[in-house]
Amino acid sequence: MNLFQRSAALFNKAVTPLLELPVIGERLGGSMAVLSYTGRRSGKAVSLPVSYKRHGDELVVGVQLPDQKGWWRNFTGEGGPLSVRIGGVEHPGTAIAKRDDKGAVTVHITLT
Repeated sequence: MNLFQRSAALFNKAVTPLLELPVIGERLGGSMAVLSYTGRRSGKAVSLPVSYKRHGDELVVGVQLPDQKGWWRNFTGEGGPLSVRIGGVEHPGTAIAKRDDKGAVTVHITLT
């Protein structure tokens, strides 16, 4: 694990509990959520905070520095199931990651 990955893991551990606090979670719930999924290869349960934009029942997560992150690769191809916690409420969904011709990665989540 490189320095960036260690820093990101530390940030995720600090931010995730903050999203559960009543006042902070409510204020950040319009733009931040916690994604939970099972790793495709590892089989480990993973939860991480992300920033998103919502369009009806679809969330779009832009992946910053995608080549330094691996989580979004769990949703390439056919995509995969996950849950999204927004403002303390859990929503099941399906995510599909897409990389454009410029290398930018977005994860499209359809809430079910």
